[in-house]
Amino acid sequence: MTSLGIDVTPVEGKADLDAFIRVQHALHAGQPHFVPPLFLERRDALSPQKNPYFQHAETRLWIARRGGVPVGRISAQICAMHRTTHDPDGGHFGLIEGIDDPAVFKALIDTAGAWLRSKGLKRMLGPFNLGINEQIGILVDGFDTPPKLLMSHDQPHMDARLKEQGLAKAKDVFAYLYRLKDDPPPGIARILSRKLPANVTIRSLDAKRFDADIAKALEIFNDAWADNWSALPYTAAEVKHLAKELKPLIVPEFFWFAEVDGEPSAFIIGLPNLNEAIADLGGSLLPLGVFKLLWRLKVRGVKTGRVPLMGVKRKLRGSTLGSVLPLHLIASIRKAALPKGFETAELSWILEDNSRMRHICESLCGAPYKTYRIYAKELA
Repeated sequence: MTSLGIDVTPVEGKADLDAFIRVQHALHAGQPHFVPPLFLERRDALSPQKNPYFQHAETRLWIARRGGVPVGRISAQICAMHRTTHDPDGGHFGLIEGIDDPAVFKALIDTAGAWLRSKGLKRMLGPFNLGINEQIGILVDGFDTPPKLLMSHDQPHMDARLKEQGLAKAKDVFAYLYRLKDDPPPGIARILSRKLPANVTIRSLDAKRFDADIAKALEIFNDAWADNWSALPYTAAEVKHLAKELKPLIVPEFFWFAEVDGEPSAFIIGLPNLNEAIADLGGSLLPLGVFKLLWRLKVRGVKTGRVPLMGVKRKLRGSTLGSVLPLHLIASIRKAALPKGFETAELSWILEDNSRMRHICESLCGAPYKTYRIYAKELA
């Protein structure tokens, strides 16, 4: 597709995929808070052979060029699970980057929208990179700090450029920064000082049963989030894949379950902030990056972390126990993290209408320190 001197071409083959990945690096060059993602990780995430997301989704990628120079990129996705669960006429877009030029964004959105329309879809929602359980949204507030592990960082012009193309806010999601050295406020401290019922046990990950505990955690997550906006469960293949991907980063003392009558009923996972360790590697582990990464993670250590997953089973929702278990799980991570030198932990993603989690996060952390936006557009 050619429009206003901009050529938008599909990604076909390994060389194109590498070029697609490098668009992001080029457009963020020189920005102090951008953390280049690892090329190896991005290649695997966009590989139908390695990412189980592709088992239930059809995806296309495009690069926009002007005079042969990359000026943007975009993806479009048709997720069968989303269509069955939420919107039979809805498709997704994602992985969008572009220079600060309305013509570039028009070419990108027009291309993705035209492909979705050709498949019979009537709406586009995103960005999802690639699915709802991966990176989502465009950063619209909180540009003054680097992103944490598995979070995106965008340029300030993105919001305005997307709105110009008829995309409107569908939902905001928040990130909170928990300063671990800060004592809990008095109200939460009183709750934590009370003993849990005798039938409740708080335990950490059993490293000898790693895969089984990951599966239990994601089973809780699928149940806890089932009613949330655009939520989709992790498939069995995605559970297996996530366990493999996270295993090098998981610290058992940062992974906790609450069991009620012996049944895992709530969980929390905290991860060291890999971005802190790779920020200066330029996306490559060669020639010495892998040694720097291992030393920084295993010897020097990092001072920041992120809680990407937490959940309480729905049958406890609205109960006193259901409201206090997240506080005990967060406190368990805090107790383990402080002696290891961690200073902050990000709590994210939190949907703007998830009042229960927002109340907990704002009691501990104050206002959100980053806001990400998801957009929607009707396809004429």
